[in-house]
Amino acid sequence: MKTLFIIGYMGSGKTTVGKWLANQWNCSFVDLDALIEEREGMQIPTIFNEKGEEYFRILESEILRRQAGDLMIVSTGGGTPCFHNNMDWMNNNGTSVYLKASPEFLLSRLKTSKNERPLLKEQNDMETFISDHLMEREPFYNKAQIVVDAMNAKKELIEKLSLFNRGKL
Repeated sequence: MKTLFIIGYMGSGKTTVGKWLANQWNCSFVDLDALIEEREGMQIPTIFNEKGEEYFRILESEILRRQAGDLMIVSTGGGTPCFHNNMDWMNNNGTSVYLKASPEFLLSRLKTSKNERPLLKEQNDMETFISDHLMEREPFYNKAQIVVDAMNAKKELIEKLSLFNRGKL
């Protein structure tokens, strides 16, 4: 197995699971959002505010495409799979894992960080926004080669990766 791309909605636990898995496998971990912030010298919300979402999505796609190669775990942004054919690219250049989470689970994790999330900052009804937005993104997320429940991600991920590597999934 080469690069493992962890995808899912914001708040699903991509970074936490990615770091944990990289530690388990003794391999590199890359947080795509952190690479973008490092390159731009500013945080994601500032990039959205100053340069716009389209600029961000192009940059995100460009940086993503530099990540394939040796065994590494890449945690993507929540919107990464939904733009510029990124999902197809990830599936062709590694293994994709979708951390699937319910809107209720996501809301419970995101309500305390609303102001740090560009897409949530202006939302009055976060629950409806998350539910609707998740529904828009699910067709992209569901292209993942492996789908795991975000609430049991660590245990389920190890089991499914083992089956996937043996061609049984």
